Amino acid sequence: MDALPKPGLRVVILGGTAGVGLETGAQFAQHGARVLLLGRNNERGVAAREAVRARVPDAEVYFLSADTLDPAEATGAEERCRERLGGIDVLVTTVGPSAPPRLVHTIAIEDVAPRIEEILLPAVHMIHATLPAMRAQRSGSIIAVASDAAKLATPGETLVGAAMAAIVMYCKAAALEAKREGVRINILTPSLIGNTPGAALIAGEPFSNKMFEKAASLAHLGLVHSEDLAAMTLYLASPAAARITGQAISINGGISIA
Repeated sequence: MDALPKPGLRVVILGGTAGVGLETGAQFAQHGARVLLLGRNNERGVAAREAVRARVPDAEVYFLSADTLDPAEATGAEERCRERLGGIDVLVTTVGPSAPPRLVHTIAIEDVAPRIEEILLPAVHMIHATLPAMRAQRSGSIIAVASDAAKLATPGETLVGAAMAAIVMYCKAAALEAKREGVRINILTPSLIGNTPGAALIAGEPFSNKMFEKAASLAHLGLVHSEDLAAMTLYLASPAAARITGQAISINGGISIA
């Protein structure tokens, strides 16, 4: 079976304006997919669309602005994506935290819910909004990028771990429900990703930077980059992965085994 996605796939990428999402969009475009990038910031979205077109001059790539933290915006975004592309074959979600890791005793109780919600809800809302049409067409592949913090307790990642674990379990249970209609749902759980805005966020504070450096020293196979996650995403959307669903796959250079 072909380990690359079929040309003409209709691909939506939440968080597609930077990092893993942007690289994934570019790689899908290189293989003939029609790509729609979703993000909150219109300026970044236009720049991301042009970046994909610079790499793939004949790419069919679009940008739509949406804040899927709001369930109504997620529903509206899904409808607009289907209208623009004529349907959705692949959904990729790549939303991460806006703050670096912090020890739990330094986090104000008022910040707990917002930090968890900003990680958890955009991805879950978009998946939830996309599933009905995929089930109706009896096909589709969803790939959620979460984190190894969902699997391994790590100092400084109490809230990140809680939110990412919720994404993983939501996707696993949904995969069990949706498999009868031919819809597959898988999760990628990286540890550190070197060339992303998230890495810059971590490096910007002494505590989180020390964590990063310690973890990176364990990546004996090499620090993971956006290209590694994008390549696995394309594989999971390909015919070769037609029997794979409900799996949380760690790509972390050997930092941990879980």
